[in-house]
Amino acid sequence: MQRRSKSIAAATGLVLAATLAACAPSDDTPVLTWYTNPDAGGQADLARQCTEASDGAYRIEVSVLPREASSQREQLARRLAASDSSIDLMSLDPPFIPELANAGFLAPVPDDVAERVSQDVAQGALAGASWDGELVTVPFWANTQLLWYRTSVAEAAGLDMSQPVTWDQVMDAARDQDKILGVQGIKAEAYTVWINALVESAGGQIVETPEADAEDMKLGLESDAGREAARIIGEIGRDGLGGPGLPTQDENASLSRFQGDSGSFMVNWPFVWPAMQAAVEDGTLDQAVLDDVGWAIYPQVNEGEDAAPPYGGINLGVGAFSKHPDLAYQAAECIVQPENQAAYFVTNGNPPANTTAYDDPEVQDTFPMADQIRQSLEQAAPRPQTPYYNEVSQGLQETWHPPASVNPDTTPETSTDFIIAVLRGERLL
Repeated sequence: MQRRSKSIAAATGLVLAATLAACAPSDDTPVLTWYTNPDAGGQADLARQCTEASDGAYRIEVSVLPREASSQREQLARRLAASDSSIDLMSLDPPFIPELANAGFLAPVPDDVAERVSQDVAQGALAGASWDGELVTVPFWANTQLLWYRTSVAEAAGLDMSQPVTWDQVMDAARDQDKILGVQGIKAEAYTVWINALVESAGGQIVETPEADAEDMKLGLESDAGREAARIIGEIGRDGLGGPGLPTQDENASLSRFQGDSGSFMVNWPFVWPAMQAAVEDGTLDQAVLDDVGWAIYPQVNEGEDAAPPYGGINLGVGAFSKHPDLAYQAAECIVQPENQAAYFVTNGNPPANTTAYDDPEVQDTFPMADQIRQSLEQAAPRPQTPYYNEVSQGLQETWHPPASVNPDTTPETSTDFIIAVLRGERLL
Protein backbone atom coordinates (compact mmCIF):
# COMPACT_ATOMS: atom_id res chain seq x y z
CA MET A 1 0.00 0.00 0.00
CA GLN A 2 2.78 2.44 0.96
CA ARG A 3 4.83 1.68 -2.15
CA ARG A 4 1.75 2.05 -4.36
CA SER A 5 0.78 5.35 -2.67
CA LYS A 6 4.29 6.72 -3.17
CA SER A 7 4.21 5.72 -6.84
CA ILE A 8 0.83 7.39 -7.33
CA ALA A 9 2.02 10.51 -5.52
CA ALA A 10 5.15 10.68 -7.66
CA ALA A 11 3.17 10.23 -10.86
CA THR A 12 0.64 12.83 -9.76
CA GLY A 13 3.47 15.24 -8.99
CA LEU A 14 4.94 14.78 -12.46
CA VAL A 15 1.57 15.34 -14.13
CA LEU A 16 0.88 18.42 -11.99
CA ALA A 17 4.30 19.86 -12.73
CA ALA A 18 3.81 19.30 -16.44
CA THR A 19 0.34 20.87 -16.31
CA LEU A 20 1.59 23.94 -14.47
CA ALA A 21 4.47 24.31 -16.88
CA ALA A 22 2.10 24.12 -19.83
CA CYS A 23 -0.26 26.69 -18.32
CA ALA A 24 2.38 29.06 -17.03
CA PRO A 25 2.41 32.39 -18.85
CA SER A 26 5.56 33.65 -20.46
CA ASP A 27 7.46 36.37 -18.61
CA ASP A 28 5.95 39.11 -20.75
CA THR A 29 2.31 37.89 -20.62
CA PRO A 30 0.23 40.22 -18.39
CA VAL A 31 -1.64 38.36 -15.66
CA LEU A 32 -5.09 39.67 -14.76
CA THR A 33 -6.48 38.74 -11.35
CA TRP A 34 -10.24 38.31 -11.29
CA TYR A 35 -11.83 38.40 -7.83
CA THR A 36 -14.99 36.33 -8.09
CA ASN A 37 -17.91 35.46 -5.86
CA PRO A 38 -18.21 31.73 -5.14
CA ASP A 39 -20.12 29.75 -7.78
CA ALA A 40 -20.11 26.24 -9.24
CA GLY A 41 -16.86 26.87 -11.09
CA GLY A 42 -18.35 28.72 -14.05
CA GLN A 43 -16.31 31.88 -13.65
CA ALA A 44 -13.09 29.88 -13.50
CA ASP A 45 -14.14 28.13 -16.72
CA LEU A 46 -14.78 31.48 -18.38
CA ALA A 47 -11.39 32.71 -17.22
CA ARG A 48 -9.73 29.75 -18.95
CA GLN A 49 -11.76 30.19 -22.14
CA CYS A 50 -11.02 33.90 -22.41
CA THR A 51 -7.35 33.33 -21.62
CA GLU A 52 -7.18 30.95 -24.58
CA ALA A 53 -9.19 33.31 -26.79
CA SER A 54 -6.79 36.18 -26.04
CA ASP A 55 -4.06 34.39 -27.99
CA GLY A 56 -1.41 35.30 -25.46
CA ALA A 57 -2.53 38.91 -24.85
CA TYR A 58 -3.28 38.15 -21.20
CA ARG A 59 -3.94 35.39 -18.73
CA ILE A 60 -6.77 35.52 -16.20
CA GLU A 61 -6.23 34.09 -12.74
CA VAL A 62 -9.21 33.67 -10.42
CA SER A 63 -9.23 34.54 -6.71
CA VAL A 64 -12.43 33.57 -4.89
CA LEU A 65 -13.98 36.02 -2.43
CA PRO A 66 -15.91 35.06 0.74
CA ARG A 67 -19.42 33.67 0.32
CA GLU A 68 -21.28 36.51 2.07
CA ALA A 69 -21.79 39.61 -0.09
CA SER A 70 -21.05 41.90 2.86
CA SER A 71 -17.71 40.18 3.40
CA GLN A 72 -16.92 40.51 -0.31
CA ARG A 73 -17.61 44.24 -0.10
CA GLU A 74 -15.46 44.64 2.99
CA GLN A 75 -12.46 42.81 1.53
CA LEU A 76 -12.54 44.65 -1.79
CA ALA A 77 -13.15 48.08 -0.24
CA ARG A 78 -10.23 47.72 2.16
CA ARG A 79 -7.83 46.60 -0.55
CA LEU A 80 -8.95 49.28 -2.98
CA ALA A 81 -8.63 51.92 -0.26
CA ALA A 82 -5.00 50.82 -0.04
CA SER A 83 -4.59 51.31 -3.83
CA ASP A 84 -4.12 47.58 -4.42
CA SER A 85 -2.91 47.19 -8.02
CA SER A 86 -3.49 43.43 -8.03
CA ILE A 87 -7.26 43.91 -8.38
CA ASP A 88 -7.86 43.87 -12.13
CA LEU A 89 -11.37 42.44 -12.41
CA MET A 90 -14.05 42.16 -9.73
CA SER A 91 -17.39 40.36 -9.62
CA LEU A 92 -19.51 42.96 -7.84
CA ASP A 93 -22.89 42.70 -6.13
CA PRO A 94 -24.89 45.63 -7.61
CA PRO A 95 -25.80 47.38 -4.30
CA PHE A 96 -22.12 47.99 -3.57
CA ILE A 97 -21.26 49.48 -6.96
CA PRO A 98 -22.22 53.11 -6.11
CA GLU A 99 -20.01 53.04 -3.01
CA LEU A 100 -16.96 51.88 -4.96
CA ALA A 101 -17.67 54.20 -7.89
CA ASN A 102 -18.20 57.22 -5.66
CA ALA A 103 -14.89 56.54 -3.92
CA GLY A 104 -13.01 56.45 -7.24
CA PHE A 105 -12.19 52.75 -6.91
CA LEU A 106 -13.44 51.76 -10.39
CA ALA A 107 -11.57 52.44 -13.61
CA PRO A 108 -13.78 54.40 -16.06
CA VAL A 109 -15.50 52.30 -18.70
CA PRO A 110 -14.22 53.42 -22.14
CA ASP A 111 -16.99 54.84 -24.33
CA ASP A 112 -16.63 52.22 -27.03
CA VAL A 113 -16.69 49.41 -24.46
CA ALA A 114 -19.76 50.91 -22.77
CA GLU A 115 -21.57 51.01 -26.09
CA ARG A 116 -20.81 47.38 -26.92
CA VAL A 117 -21.59 45.86 -23.51
CA SER A 118 -24.88 47.80 -23.26
CA GLN A 119 -26.36 46.31 -26.42
CA ASP A 120 -29.35 43.99 -25.82
CA VAL A 121 -28.93 44.22 -22.04
CA ALA A 122 -32.04 44.12 -19.83
CA GLN A 123 -33.07 47.49 -18.44
CA GLY A 124 -32.83 46.36 -14.83
CA ALA A 125 -29.29 45.11 -15.39
CA LEU A 126 -28.20 48.38 -17.02
CA ALA A 127 -29.61 50.35 -14.10
CA GLY A 128 -27.79 48.15 -11.61
CA ALA A 129 -24.48 48.54 -13.48
CA SER A 130 -24.64 52.33 -13.48
CA TRP A 131 -23.98 55.18 -11.10
CA ASP A 132 -24.73 58.89 -11.47
CA GLY A 133 -26.06 58.40 -14.98
CA GLU A 134 -23.03 56.52 -16.32
CA LEU A 135 -22.19 52.88 -16.86
CA VAL A 136 -19.43 52.13 -14.35
CA THR A 137 -19.37 48.32 -14.55
CA VAL A 138 -19.98 45.69 -17.24
CA PRO A 139 -23.29 43.77 -16.93
CA PHE A 140 -22.56 40.06 -16.54
CA TRP A 141 -25.36 38.00 -15.04
CA ALA A 142 -28.61 39.34 -13.70
CA ASN A 143 -30.95 37.79 -11.17
CA THR A 144 -34.59 38.43 -10.49
CA GLN A 145 -37.45 36.90 -8.55
CA LEU A 146 -40.50 35.25 -10.06
CA LEU A 147 -43.82 34.35 -8.48
CA TRP A 148 -43.77 30.58 -8.15
CA TYR A 149 -47.08 28.89 -7.46
CA ARG A 150 -48.74 25.53 -6.94
CA THR A 151 -51.11 25.22 -9.89
CA SER A 152 -53.59 23.25 -7.80
CA VAL A 153 -53.83 26.10 -5.28
CA ALA A 154 -54.16 28.78 -7.97
CA GLU A 155 -56.90 26.82 -9.72
CA ALA A 156 -58.79 26.25 -6.47
CA ALA A 157 -58.58 30.00 -5.80
CA GLY A 158 -59.94 30.76 -9.26
CA LEU A 159 -56.86 32.77 -10.28
CA ASP A 160 -55.95 33.11 -13.95
CA MET A 161 -52.17 32.93 -13.73
CA SER A 162 -51.76 33.83 -17.39
CA GLN A 163 -52.61 37.35 -16.28
CA PRO A 164 -50.76 39.49 -13.70
CA VAL A 165 -51.93 38.98 -10.12
CA THR A 166 -51.64 41.25 -7.11
CA TRP A 167 -50.27 40.74 -3.64
CA ASP A 168 -53.79 41.03 -2.24
CA GLN A 169 -54.98 38.27 -4.55
CA VAL A 170 -52.28 35.79 -3.53
CA MET A 171 -52.73 36.77 0.14
CA ASP A 172 -56.48 36.14 -0.10
CA ALA A 173 -55.90 32.83 -1.89
CA ALA A 174 -53.51 31.62 0.80
CA ARG A 175 -55.81 32.79 3.58
CA ASP A 176 -58.95 31.20 2.10
CA GLN A 177 -57.23 27.84 1.55
CA ASP A 178 -55.27 27.86 4.80
CA LYS A 179 -51.94 27.85 2.98
CA ILE A 180 -48.59 29.59 3.54
CA LEU A 181 -46.91 32.24 1.40
CA GLY A 182 -43.21 31.82 0.65
CA VAL A 183 -41.64 35.19 1.48
CA GLN A 184 -38.33 36.14 3.09
CA GLY A 185 -38.77 37.83 6.48
CA ILE A 186 -35.34 37.09 7.93
CA LYS A 187 -33.42 40.03 9.39
CA ALA A 188 -30.92 40.03 6.55
CA GLU A 189 -30.40 41.28 3.00
CA ALA A 190 -33.23 39.09 1.70
CA TYR A 191 -35.66 41.21 3.75
CA THR A 192 -34.34 44.45 2.25
CA VAL A 193 -34.89 42.91 -1.18
CA TRP A 194 -38.56 42.28 -0.36
CA ILE A 195 -39.16 45.74 1.14
CA ASN A 196 -37.54 47.47 -1.83
CA ALA A 197 -39.50 45.45 -4.40
CA LEU A 198 -42.78 46.38 -2.70
CA VAL A 199 -41.93 50.09 -2.49
CA GLU A 200 -40.74 50.19 -6.10
CA SER A 201 -43.75 48.20 -7.32
CA ALA A 202 -46.01 50.73 -5.59
CA GLY A 203 -44.35 53.52 -7.57
CA GLY A 204 -41.94 54.82 -4.94
CA GLN A 205 -38.27 54.76 -4.03
CA ILE A 206 -36.61 54.10 -0.70
CA VAL A 207 -33.89 56.66 -1.51
CA GLU A 208 -35.09 59.69 -3.46
CA THR A 209 -31.73 61.51 -3.64
CA PRO A 210 -29.15 58.77 -4.38
CA GLU A 211 -26.25 61.12 -5.15
CA ALA A 212 -26.74 63.25 -2.03
CA ASP A 213 -24.28 63.37 0.85
CA ALA A 214 -25.25 61.42 3.94
CA GLU A 215 -26.52 64.46 5.85
CA ASP A 216 -28.64 65.63 2.87
CA MET A 217 -30.18 62.33 1.85
CA LYS A 218 -33.94 62.23 1.40
CA LEU A 219 -35.88 58.99 1.83
CA GLY A 220 -39.20 58.09 0.24
CA LEU A 221 -40.63 55.74 2.86
CA GLU A 222 -43.13 58.28 4.20
CA SER A 223 -45.24 58.04 1.06
CA ASP A 224 -48.21 56.12 -0.28
CA ALA A 225 -45.77 53.58 -1.70
CA GLY A 226 -43.95 53.16 1.62
CA ARG A 227 -47.19 52.79 3.53
CA GLU A 228 -48.56 50.26 1.06
CA ALA A 229 -45.39 48.18 1.34
CA ALA A 230 -45.72 48.30 5.12
CA ARG A 231 -49.38 47.28 4.94
CA ILE A 232 -48.61 44.16 2.88
CA ILE A 233 -45.70 43.03 5.05
CA GLY A 234 -47.53 43.73 8.31
CA GLU A 235 -50.66 41.89 7.17
CA ILE A 236 -48.70 38.84 6.05
CA GLY A 237 -46.86 38.83 9.38
CA ARG A 238 -49.82 39.38 11.71
CA ASP A 239 -52.20 37.04 9.87
CA GLY A 240 -49.64 34.23 9.89
CA LEU A 241 -49.68 34.04 6.09
CA GLY A 242 -45.91 33.63 6.01
CA GLY A 243 -45.92 30.83 8.58
CA PRO A 244 -44.60 30.78 12.14
CA GLY A 245 -40.98 30.88 10.98
CA LEU A 246 -41.33 34.04 8.90
CA PRO A 247 -38.99 36.23 11.04
CA THR A 248 -36.12 33.79 10.34
CA GLN A 249 -37.17 32.62 6.89
CA ASP A 250 -34.66 33.02 4.03
CA GLU A 251 -34.83 31.87 0.41
CA ASN A 252 -34.04 28.23 1.18
CA ALA A 253 -36.54 28.06 4.02
CA SER A 254 -39.18 29.60 1.74
CA LEU A 255 -38.50 26.91 -0.85
CA SER A 256 -38.77 24.17 1.76
CA ARG A 257 -42.14 25.54 2.91
CA PHE A 258 -43.35 25.90 -0.68
CA GLN A 259 -42.61 22.25 -1.43
CA GLY A 260 -44.64 21.07 1.57
CA ASP A 261 -48.35 20.44 1.96
CA SER A 262 -48.96 24.05 3.01
CA GLY A 263 -47.24 25.56 -0.02
CA SER A 264 -49.16 27.97 -2.25
CA PHE A 265 -47.27 30.97 -3.70
CA MET A 266 -43.64 31.99 -3.32
CA VAL A 267 -41.45 34.87 -4.47
CA ASN A 268 -37.94 33.58 -5.06
CA TRP A 269 -34.97 33.46 -7.43
CA PRO A 270 -34.63 31.03 -10.39
CA PHE A 271 -32.31 28.75 -8.39
CA VAL A 272 -35.42 27.05 -7.04
CA TRP A 273 -36.08 25.27 -10.35
CA PRO A 274 -32.83 23.25 -10.54
CA ALA A 275 -33.01 22.79 -6.75
CA MET A 276 -36.43 21.14 -7.02
CA GLN A 277 -35.30 19.02 -9.96
CA ALA A 278 -32.29 17.84 -7.97
CA ALA A 279 -34.54 16.99 -5.01
CA VAL A 280 -36.70 14.82 -7.27
CA GLU A 281 -33.63 13.04 -8.61
CA ASP A 282 -32.40 12.47 -5.05
CA GLY A 283 -35.74 11.06 -4.00
CA THR A 284 -36.42 13.76 -1.41
CA LEU A 285 -39.24 15.41 -3.38
CA ASP A 286 -42.16 13.76 -5.12
CA GLN A 287 -42.35 14.28 -8.87
CA ALA A 288 -46.00 15.22 -8.41
CA VAL A 289 -44.95 18.32 -6.48
CA LEU A 290 -42.65 19.46 -9.29
CA ASP A 291 -45.40 18.81 -11.82
CA ASP A 292 -47.68 21.08 -9.77
CA VAL A 293 -45.32 24.08 -9.99
CA GLY A 294 -45.98 27.10 -12.19
CA TRP A 295 -44.34 30.50 -12.52
CA ALA A 296 -45.34 34.06 -13.33
CA ILE A 297 -44.11 37.66 -13.08
CA TYR A 298 -43.74 39.13 -9.58
CA PRO A 299 -47.06 40.23 -8.01
CA GLN A 300 -48.33 43.74 -8.56
CA VAL A 301 -48.92 46.04 -5.62
CA ASN A 302 -51.40 48.24 -7.49
CA GLU A 303 -53.68 46.34 -9.85
CA GLY A 304 -52.97 47.23 -13.46
CA GLU A 305 -49.50 48.66 -12.72
CA ASP A 306 -46.44 46.57 -13.64
CA ALA A 307 -44.52 45.21 -10.69
CA ALA A 308 -40.87 46.14 -10.19
CA PRO A 309 -39.35 42.74 -9.33
CA PRO A 310 -36.11 42.41 -7.35
CA TYR A 311 -32.85 42.71 -9.26
CA GLY A 312 -29.61 41.05 -8.28
CA GLY A 313 -26.71 39.31 -9.96
CA ILE A 314 -23.11 40.24 -10.64
CA ASN A 315 -21.42 42.95 -12.73
CA LEU A 316 -17.75 43.18 -13.65
CA GLY A 317 -15.73 46.09 -12.34
CA VAL A 318 -12.15 47.00 -13.23
CA GLY A 319 -9.97 48.19 -10.38
CA ALA A 320 -8.88 51.83 -10.57
CA PHE A 321 -5.32 50.88 -9.65
CA SER A 322 -4.95 47.98 -12.09
CA LYS A 323 -1.75 48.07 -14.15
CA HIS A 324 -3.69 46.74 -17.16
CA PRO A 325 -7.14 48.41 -17.29
CA ASP A 326 -7.37 48.17 -21.10
CA LEU A 327 -6.67 44.45 -21.04
CA ALA A 328 -9.06 44.01 -18.13
CA TYR A 329 -11.86 45.55 -20.17
CA GLN A 330 -10.92 43.31 -23.12
CA ALA A 331 -11.23 40.33 -20.81
CA ALA A 332 -14.54 41.60 -19.42
CA GLU A 333 -15.96 41.89 -22.94
CA CYS A 334 -14.94 38.31 -23.63
CA ILE A 335 -16.49 37.05 -20.40
CA VAL A 336 -19.88 38.66 -21.07
CA GLN A 337 -20.33 37.52 -24.67
CA PRO A 338 -23.97 36.34 -25.01
CA GLU A 339 -22.93 32.76 -25.76
CA ASN A 340 -20.81 32.73 -22.59
CA GLN A 341 -23.70 34.11 -20.54
CA ALA A 342 -26.01 31.43 -21.95
CA ALA A 343 -23.55 28.65 -21.12
CA TYR A 344 -23.03 30.08 -17.63
CA PHE A 345 -26.81 30.05 -17.07
CA VAL A 346 -27.14 26.42 -18.11
CA THR A 347 -24.16 25.19 -16.08
CA ASN A 348 -24.32 27.44 -13.01
CA GLY A 349 -27.94 28.59 -12.94
CA ASN A 350 -27.21 32.33 -13.09
CA PRO A 351 -29.42 34.20 -15.60
CA PRO A 352 -27.86 36.36 -18.34
CA ALA A 353 -27.97 40.14 -18.35
CA ASN A 354 -28.00 40.02 -22.15
CA THR A 355 -31.51 39.39 -23.44
CA THR A 356 -30.43 37.57 -26.63
CA ALA A 357 -28.83 34.82 -24.54
CA TYR A 358 -32.33 33.67 -23.56
CA ASP A 359 -32.98 32.57 -27.13
CA ASP A 360 -30.32 29.89 -26.86
CA PRO A 361 -32.06 26.50 -27.35
CA GLU A 362 -30.26 24.92 -24.40
CA VAL A 363 -31.34 27.80 -22.15
CA GLN A 364 -34.95 27.40 -23.25
CA ASP A 365 -34.79 23.65 -22.67
CA THR A 366 -33.10 23.86 -19.26
CA PHE A 367 -35.17 26.77 -17.96
CA PRO A 368 -38.73 26.69 -19.37
CA MET A 369 -39.37 29.94 -17.50
CA ALA A 370 -36.56 31.73 -19.37
CA ASP A 371 -38.92 34.14 -21.13
CA GLN A 372 -40.51 35.17 -17.83
CA ILE A 373 -37.07 35.75 -16.32
CA ARG A 374 -36.15 37.97 -19.27
CA GLN A 375 -39.38 39.96 -18.95
CA SER A 376 -38.88 40.27 -15.20
CA LEU A 377 -35.40 41.70 -15.71
CA GLU A 378 -36.79 44.33 -18.06
CA GLN A 379 -39.19 45.44 -15.29
CA ALA A 380 -36.79 44.91 -12.37
CA ALA A 381 -35.62 47.74 -10.12
CA PRO A 382 -32.26 47.75 -8.29
CA ARG A 383 -32.06 48.24 -4.56
CA PRO A 384 -31.28 51.83 -3.48
CA GLN A 385 -28.37 53.16 -5.55
CA THR A 386 -26.39 55.07 -2.96
CA PRO A 387 -22.85 55.04 -1.55
CA TYR A 388 -24.50 54.57 1.85
CA TYR A 389 -26.36 51.42 0.92
CA ASN A 390 -25.02 49.46 3.88
CA GLU A 391 -26.51 51.96 6.34
CA VAL A 392 -29.83 52.09 4.49
CA SER A 393 -30.18 48.32 4.24
CA GLN A 394 -29.31 47.61 7.85
CA GLY A 395 -31.50 50.49 8.97
CA LEU A 396 -34.48 48.95 7.17
CA GLN A 397 -33.83 45.57 8.75
CA GLU A 398 -33.67 47.13 12.21
CA THR A 399 -36.94 49.05 11.90
CA TRP A 400 -39.12 46.74 9.76
CA HIS A 401 -38.46 43.59 11.74
CA PRO A 402 -40.21 41.37 12.70
CA PRO A 403 -42.79 41.53 9.90
CA ALA A 404 -45.72 41.24 12.30
CA SER A 405 -44.66 44.52 13.95
CA VAL A 406 -44.76 46.52 10.73
CA ASN A 407 -47.48 49.19 10.78
CA PRO A 408 -48.22 51.43 7.78
CA ASP A 409 -49.11 54.31 10.12
CA THR A 410 -45.85 54.27 12.08
CA THR A 411 -43.10 52.11 10.53
CA PRO A 412 -42.24 54.33 7.52
CA GLU A 413 -41.76 57.36 9.77
CA THR A 414 -39.85 55.46 12.44
CA SER A 415 -37.62 53.89 9.80
CA THR A 416 -36.93 57.22 8.12
CA ASP A 417 -35.99 58.91 11.41
CA PHE A 418 -33.67 56.05 12.36
CA ILE A 419 -31.85 55.80 9.03
CA ILE A 420 -31.38 59.57 8.77
CA ALA A 421 -30.02 59.65 12.32
CA VAL A 422 -27.56 56.85 11.44
CA LEU A 423 -26.41 58.70 8.32
CA ARG A 424 -25.82 61.86 10.34
CA GLY A 425 -23.85 59.97 12.99
CA GLU A 426 -26.50 60.52 15.66
CA ARG A 427 -27.43 56.82 16.05
CA LEU A 428 -25.60 53.52 15.73
CA LEU A 429 -26.78 50.50 13.81
